[in-house]
Amino acid sequence: FKAAARRNKLLGQWAAEKLGLAGDEAAEYAKSVVMADFQEAGDDDVIRKIRADFDAKSVDQSDHQIRPTNDEQMATAVEQIKAAG
Repeated sequence: FKAAARRNKLLGQWAAEKLGLAGDEAAEYAKSVVMADFQEAGDDDVIRKIRADFDAKSVDQSDHQIRPTNDEQMATAVEQIKAAG
């Protein structure tokens, strides 16, 4: 759970950058991505949220770009947790 929440925050930060958000707006967006994961089991709810937000802002990122980034962020989250504790 801890790794998934951290991954979602990292993914949210990545998506916020793509959406042109910075500072507090980016932090709030990352939190909204973390919260989106509570809608259903698995990663699809998070991917759907980011996909919808990208579509709404005409951000040119396909699901084939979002999903590998999701996986990369999970690896980063696991590394950060291991390093911290």
